Amino acid sequence: MEKIKIEGNHTLTGTIKISGAKNSAVALVPASLLAEDTVTIDNIPNISDIKALNEILEYLGAKVKREEETMVIDPSTVKNIAIPEDHAKKLRASYYFMGALLGKYKKAEMYFPGGCSIGARPIDLHLKGFEALGATITTEGDKYIIEADELIGTNIYLDFASVGATINIMLAATKATGTTIIENAAKEPEIVNVATFLNQMGAKITGAGTSEIKIIGVKKLHGCFTEVIPDRIEAGTYIIAGALVGDNLRIDNIIPDHIEALLLKLKEMKANMKVEKDHIIISKTDKLKKVNVQTQVFPGFPTDLQQPLTTLLTQCTGTSIMEENIYENRFQNVPYLTEMGANIKIDEKMLIINGPTKLVGKEVEATDLRAGACLVLAGLLAEGETKITNIKYILRGYENIIQKLTNVGAHISLIDE
Repeated sequence: MEKIKIEGNHTLTGTIKISGAKNSAVALVPASLLAEDTVTIDNIPNISDIKALNEILEYLGAKVKREEETMVIDPSTVKNIAIPEDHAKKLRASYYFMGALLGKYKKAEMYFPGGCSIGARPIDLHLKGFEALGATITTEGDKYIIEADELIGTNIYLDFASVGATINIMLAATKATGTTIIENAAKEPEIVNVATFLNQMGAKITGAGTSEIKIIGVKKLHGCFTEVIPDRIEAGTYIIAGALVGDNLRIDNIIPDHIEALLLKLKEMKANMKVEKDHIIISKTDKLKKVNVQTQVFPGFPTDLQQPLTTLLTQCTGTSIMEENIYENRFQNVPYLTEMGANIKIDEKMLIINGPTKLVGKEVEATDLRAGACLVLAGLLAEGETKITNIKYILRGYENIIQKLTNVGAHISLIDE
């Protein structure tokens, strides 16, 4: 069994360069199918989720070339066939093929997507959007058959500002007849990245990054070049590592506005950091103040940084409260942190974290992607040796995490035992 082994309590110094955003890239790759000819996507992270999407593209007949950080996708040879269960289940973001295929071919057939088990993650808002555009949906067990004679633009109100639903409806509506308006749309930077890509192909989308997105349907989309934005969650994770064990650790290639909620909380904690235009320099400080955090949709504090930040809260003086408002099953990391020495109590959707506490290395399990990141951070700080199992989740979302941390002084490695 592959594990991540960490010898803790080593100082991190040097530079970590942030990769392209996972949550953008996993939408941009399926969106490429909407084009009639070749698209080039730069700054693609080398993670297993992208490999899984690549497999689906090739299964559908697309021609894909991958060179370092660049993907060149030629969708002109695609055949709109059903995406099998073993492909769809590899990752949550496989559902973006629904919107892309429906938008281009007026039919999509695939199984319910996979991904991390962090609570109920229905796709009802996606399906509601497709139906509003004129599609009919048939289910056969876990398989969805979504088809329409014609997609007609309309007003769609989202009951929850879902990133996935906003992007999927945007993909489907891009070639619909007439105008679609998504109300209560999610505002995350990844949505702006996808809308920019579609506009570079010839789409007519305005309002991305606000709560109302307007899409005027077009008949044809052409190839283009686009670039993935820096990964704000990866940036946040390494910034937290710097607050735990850093000594002038530089986190490079960031957009500070994208992680403002985290930076404000770190400032409130009295973290030792210097924020510049495209990088942050951060060092450990021994006296972090307690804070209260609530996860919210963007621009609020991101749920994807809740678990990583929990590790840092174990080192704050006093009682910190972490409230999770997005997913109800995102505390699976807590028993492992407690085993390592943390003083954390779960009260429904809140964590009550008393600190500071000394953490000691143990064998722990990554139950999902960000839980894995939380435990890596705990291992970097802990006395002794930490081993993390079920590391497939971590490798899904963090490009070259072992090498990046090793380069700045971490004692971390992949082992097989």
